[in-house]
Amino acid sequence: MITKIETVAVIGAGYMGGGIAQSLAAAGMKVVLADVSPEATRAALTRLLREAGEFEAQGLFAAGSAAAIEANLSIADSIEEAVRTVDFVEEVVPEVLAIKHEVFKRICAAARPDAIIGTNTSTLPVHTLAPAVTNPERFLTVHFSNPAPFIPGVELVCGTATDRALIPVVKDMLKRAGRNSAEVADTPGFVLNRLQYVLLKEANSIVEEGIASPKDVDVIVRSTFGFRLPFFGPFAIADMAGLDVYANCFKTFEDAYGDRMATPELLKGLVAEGKFGAKTGEGFTGKHAPEKLAKLVAYRNNAYARMAQLLEELGPSPLVEDD
Repeated sequence: MITKIETVAVIGAGYMGGGIAQSLAAAGMKVVLADVSPEATRAALTRLLREAGEFEAQGLFAAGSAAAIEANLSIADSIEEAVRTVDFVEEVVPEVLAIKHEVFKRICAAARPDAIIGTNTSTLPVHTLAPAVTNPERFLTVHFSNPAPFIPGVELVCGTATDRALIPVVKDMLKRAGRNSAEVADTPGFVLNRLQYVLLKEANSIVEEGIASPKDVDVIVRSTFGFRLPFFGPFAIADMAGLDVYANCFKTFEDAYGDRMATPELLKGLVAEGKFGAKTGEGFTGKHAPEKLAKLVAYRNNAYARMAQLLEELGPSPLVEDD
């Protein structure tokens, strides 16, 4: 079995696939890119090399990244040519099951039998895609986020047949590319989009009910709880606020909205045990010594102050400027 990924094929050269190819090539891996036609692939390569130079000039890529991408990124005239000798194949074609199945069949017919095959699907479960993959033990979801050159998180999803030994190999590849990875279960939407779409759904309900405008909802999200999210996830944020506080607030939501906003059982259990988060030293994120909690508070305060400074330095987004 492959123990280290050195060569990669990215199938699909749009903005998502192209960004993944840039990221892996910048990290020193040899990457071959293929799209729907040789002409489309060549056009994508021209764009990606131009963008890499622009990003480096703007300080968005580290010095030397454009040269590394140019040295490590090549193209192939077909899917078959691209995948023939590589260690890892990342499929990044449209989110249509029939298209993905067709592409996987072509990949499997030409790739090495031990090549690891990943899909960048954002919502389709592994079990709906694996039937099109020969030797499905080498198949898993490796889900980057858009824009791929700049978003560090990647979801990893195994199917029932996936060999667990693949996980550290793929994680090592991602780590070398400066990416954070998290393994989640094989369900529709995984974690990222399940959370993201729930937020969008509730935001739409708020607008439809006349509670706030889309503009004002966006202001609240980005300047309140969204302001915290680059540093902490929802469980850490709740621990710092106090789980007893959250439990009391959920009572208000449950009274107003019914079961869909009822107090989660996990939260109820922690509160019943007297585990209120940072104030008691134990909560969603485990048990923490007082000195660690003091460091956490200091980090939080510094992080939020620095974020405010960065936003002031960057200035408002064009959407805000239009107001």
